[in-house]
Amino acid sequence: MANWSIYLTPGAAEQRLGLFCLGAGEQENPPGPTPERALGCHAMVWLKEGRGHLLHGPDRQLHEVRAPAMLWLYPGVLHGYRPTTRWRQVWTLFSGPATTALTTLGHLDADQPVRRYADPRPVDRAFTRLLRVSTAHSAVQTVAALYDLIARAAPVSGDEVAAQLAELACTPLSVQDYAAELGLTVRELREAVRRTTGSTPQELVLTTRLNTAKSLLVEEELSVAAIAQQVGYDDPAYFTRLFTARVGVSPRAFRRFGSVSGPISSF
Repeated sequence: MANWSIYLTPGAAEQRLGLFCLGAGEQENPPGPTPERALGCHAMVWLKEGRGHLLHGPDRQLHEVRAPAMLWLYPGVLHGYRPTTRWRQVWTLFSGPATTALTTLGHLDADQPVRRYADPRPVDRAFTRLLRVSTAHSAVQTVAALYDLIARAAPVSGDEVAAQLAELACTPLSVQDYAAELGLTVRELREAVRRTTGSTPQELVLTTRLNTAKSLLVEEELSVAAIAQQVGYDDPAYFTRLFTARVGVSPRAFRRFGSVSGPISSF
């Protein structure tokens, strides 16, 4: 990937659009720290290849980075790169009064300087389009592409994280693997689930599995062993013990009566 960059100076009419692109480009960074600095505008850096850390904020906190990932840089906030492998990245600079509204809406959040995605392809396509139209010097198309990129790269809400985790719950994975599937760190996953449900990812997974098992017991004629496997447990004896302890009756008794005689408790 050849390094290139383009810098744009919006006119008065372009500035009235509310959001404007100040530059874009592609570059590679070799392993090793880069100089620390603070920008006078917002920036998005799409890391396509590599891993390392982003130094961010006045406390110089290090955030783990592994591609594909978006690095969000904010006006006046100190940052620096700490690649441990070669970084391949594309970037854009932007500003405008609309950034205030985007911050209020949660799209620009300095507390989340690194974001990963369960499916990075929409973000990658949006960034590719922005780079293409920015070189054509079309202000309206560039603003539209910039809005599209910000929208696609925005953080997933807590409700969406909980819903996505529930969809994965019957796949036997560790919390680390669930977080990776959702494009989050373990800390981000825990915080999102806590904000939405007041519980932990483990509790959400277990509750989802048991509720799914209860539906299967009542609605299907599958064996207990087959249901255990469908909800993520290879050992039917362990599943039976867990179900009995949490629901209050055994799976077979639940099937007979189709009711819950006790509340689902925590781990």
